[in-house]
Parts: sequence; C-alpha cells; structure tokens
Amino acid sequence: MTYLVDSHCHLASLSLEGKAGDSVAEIVRRAHSAGVTHFLCVSCTPAEHREMLGKIAGLKGIYTACGVHPLNLEEAPDWTEEELIECLKAPSTVALGETGLDYHYASETARAQQASFARQIDLAHEVKLPLIIHAREAHADTVALMRSHNARDVSGVMHCFCDEVAMARECLDLGFYISFSGIVTFRAGENVREVARYVPADRMLVETDCPYLAPVPVRGVENEPAFVRYTLEFLAELKGMSATALAAVTSRNFEQLFKVRLEDVPLEKSANLWKLEKAARPL
Repeated sequence: MTYLVDSHCHLASLSLEGKAGDSVAEIVRRAHSAGVTHFLCVSCTPAEHREMLGKIAGLKGIYTACGVHPLNLEEAPDWTEEELIECLKAPSTVALGETGLDYHYASETARAQQASFARQIDLAHEVKLPLIIHAREAHADTVALMRSHNARDVSGVMHCFCDEVAMARECLDLGFYISFSGIVTFRAGENVREVARYVPADRMLVETDCPYLAPVPVRGVENEPAFVRYTLEFLAELKGMSATALAAVTSRNFEQLFKVRLEDVPLEKSANLWKLEKAARPL
C-alpha cells in the first residue's frame, strides 16, 4: 500500500494563527485532504512531549518521538534518563529524538551538547529505539559520537539533512537513513540536492520539519504536514521516479526504521486530488 508520510513534524509548535478555526485537528484534516496519511510528531523536551500528547489525543495516524534537542538544553538543563524513559513509554512513541549537535546557533554550548547527545545515544540502546539526529555545522563531532557510542546498533535517521555528501556517506555507512525537508527545494539548496541524488531511494525519508522550512512553492508561510507532498514530488523528479513510486519506497523505509505497520487512515474524498500518478520529469 502506498502512503505519504511526514516523517518529522512539530505539531505542538504550530502557531495555529494562519486561518480561522485552526487547530491541530484542522491541520491534520488539511494534511489528509492532501493525501498525507501518517505523521511522526517530534518533541524537543519531555515537557513538550507531555503537552503534545494532549494536543494529538484521538487523532489518527500520528506516531511520536521525544528527546532533548541541543538548542533546548536551557529549558531542560537537568534532564534525567528516568524522565525521558517515562516519555518514551507512550504507546505512540517509536523513536528517541530529536537529539544531536548544533554549532550553527549554539557553538558556545558544544561540550554540554556533546554530553547530552552521548547520554541519549546510550539511552537509545537501553530502550531499544532508533534515534532521530539533528546535526548542523557539527559533522566531525556528530559522526565521532555516533561511532564511539555504537549508534549503528540502534540505527536511526539524520533528519532535515543539510550537510554534504561526505557526511551522508558516513551516516549511511552507520546504517542511518537520510531525511529531506523543504530545503531541497530552495534555490540555495544545491548541496542538499547533490546529497539527494547520491542517497539511494531505499534509504530516504521525507519530512516537513513544520512549522519551519516550508518548501517551494509555499515559501514564506508557516509550514504544515500537507506540504510534504511538494518536497516528495520535487525529490521524485530529482531521482527520475514517479512520485507514487517514491511515496511507496519512503513508506516502506518508515515502517522498517521505526518498526511499525502503517494502517489505513480514513481520508476525505478530496485526497484523490493529490496527483501522484504523473510521471517524473527530468530537471
């Protein structure tokens, strides 16, 4: 069965101020109308995870993940393994993250980030969940910690990948998947397009990272899961595949990585407006 999955979104971070009547339920309805059937909703602190679970209660097709993001260490400087394990016990939770390193915005906290990241890799072994890793301008240290703490044994995904082919190659060698966001559609995203051409389709995921990074042709608005279709269609053209074929492959990748079985979600009739049947056009 072919599904379209937003493999990384932050539903609890949406402003919900874009349109009258907006709510998380309405955002999910719009995604369903665009043919987006499943979501992985990611939290960056245990407190955010608890809040997010309340917002998505009763909604279909949503998986969750929780970690301590390197840019959220000020909010959770004293996080404990016990606190994070409690969040990871939620029935919907399929991954630990996002975690990782970000030297672009917070190089001054590099040592604290490294310690937090290492603890979370070790915890992933304990709870037997894959990792969702954020890495920005921290290639060498990210890969070094993944290797020294045996991240290969739990696997995971390099989310919102924005580095170079060399890093993608190292992460693939460690058994990780590479996830592409709307950055791949940006005029300044040629390095990410080069990586997308390099990464095999059976190691790809596609995401919004909403509410950030809305893809072309909806740049300048708050991103939401419905827009993952634009990134998927762009990647399909880049890979010389039909969008339907790439949606099928990335659905299987999601199932294999997160050890889930995607189930049918009732969609509105307007979902058939998603024209994935068109053949890919070479760029």
